[in-house]
Amino acid sequence: MRSENYVAFFTVSGFFIGLVFSVIKFEAIEDIIFYTIAVTLFFYLFIHVVLTFYLREPDTKVSFFEKESFETICNMQISEIKKREQKISAMLKSIHGDDLSKEGV
Repeated sequence: MRSENYVAFFTVSGFFIGLVFSVIKFEAIEDIIFYTIAVTLFFYLFIHVVLTFYLREPDTKVSFFEKESFETICNMQISEIKKREQKISAMLKSIHGDDLSKEGV
């Protein structure tokens, strides 16, 4: 699960816990708002501390670039593209005749 999901869940949970606690404990609207915000902020900061200490990035494996296999694949693809260009040029010549320009259609 991503860390943003934990932060969102605990922030919303902290808001509702703070709201319930404030409504039960206080009668003045200013106190209810203040303590709801304070408890929400506590939950928000608390989950960030927990994620900092307990959530680890997965270890990345080191892989080396294989130049030879990359070059052979690229050369195969280039040769296939050249063959396709020759086939397309032959089809266009058969359709339009020899009056095609050499630079493109």
